[in-house]
Amino acid sequence: MPIRRRLEGRTIAALAADGFEKVELVVPLRTLQAAGAEVHVVSLRRGRIRGVNLHVPASRVRVDRTVEQADPGDYDGLLLPGGFINPDLLRQSAAAREFVRAFAASGKPIATLCHGPWVLASAGLLDGRTLTSWPGIRDDLVYAGATWLDQDLVRDGNLTTSRGPQDMAAFVRGMLDAFAATAPEPARAAPRRASDPQPEAPVGWAVGALRWSPKPSAAALMGVGLAAAVQRTLNGPDARTRRSRAAGRTGGRPRPRWLPAAP
Repeated sequence: MPIRRRLEGRTIAALAADGFEKVELVVPLRTLQAAGAEVHVVSLRRGRIRGVNLHVPASRVRVDRTVEQADPGDYDGLLLPGGFINPDLLRQSAAAREFVRAFAASGKPIATLCHGPWVLASAGLLDGRTLTSWPGIRDDLVYAGATWLDQDLVRDGNLTTSRGPQDMAAFVRGMLDAFAATAPEPARAAPRRASDPQPEAPVGWAVGALRWSPKPSAAALMGVGLAAAVQRTLNGPDARTRRSRAAGRTGGRPRPRWLPAAP
């Protein structure tokens, strides 16, 4: 089937936060749209989230839904890009972890690469699964119960994974195949096998790129300092008192609208 029609009628959630690796969100997103899918960028906050190229700030992407607003039942699949910062923020969010668990529970396809599987580990979804990732998080995934393979693409039930941007061609093909499936593929525990060994050295091209990346500008450093000062103000004693009082009036943090009320 031509790529422009493969995913016609499908809706995909791309779960990302600030610090996403630009190529790992933008390339899959555009490919999905070219294949006919509707893609919603789901994030922890409204507005536009900032991408990165390794650690250098890149362009922003508009958020379509916050994770509290988005209902997993409205989507046919989940894309989880990587980057160093993005999945670290997502894995700390209870709402994001619940969002990911809902896709796993329904057997809907999940496609992720690079550091993206960190989120799956924190959501408790990797015990008995087989996958790949950025080599630097291999041990995290193994300790979470997964079998880790040093391959450009690994398919295990509803889970499709790649190591990083260097595997983008294989990842895009595997992602399209997974999202084009006509029926949910249940998560399964693959037969146990030994994980591939730990890497003996960091990925060479990434180290080289970091070595030759530009120095931070004075404006960037001032921006970081200003952001830190604002955050300290927001988290100060007065702010905590106001939040405590507000929580007392509302009964705590608002529940994502798609989660059932507690009995």
